[in-house]
Amino acid sequence: MERHLFYDELGNPVEFLVKAKFSIDDDDYVALLPADEIEPYIYILKIEIDNEGQEMLVGIDDDELKEAQEAYEELMKGKLQ
Repeated sequence: MERHLFYDELGNPVEFLVKAKFSIDDDDYVALLPADEIEPYIYILKIEIDNEGQEMLVGIDDDELKEAQEAYEELMKGKLQ
């Protein structure tokens, strides 16, 4: 599993594990799991490309999040079967 280090709003390092990368139509998403939390939440962010061609992760609105959560759950169901 890939590990990525991000920094919170206070500049503290937070390590995440990439649980999955998936697409819906032409949009790409990533599901991240905090590496050191006992009962972690899955965070789903959208992958966008900046002006320099680098990937960046951005938050999504509630409607898009619901759609992405459903796609992630279906992906996980497929992996368990």
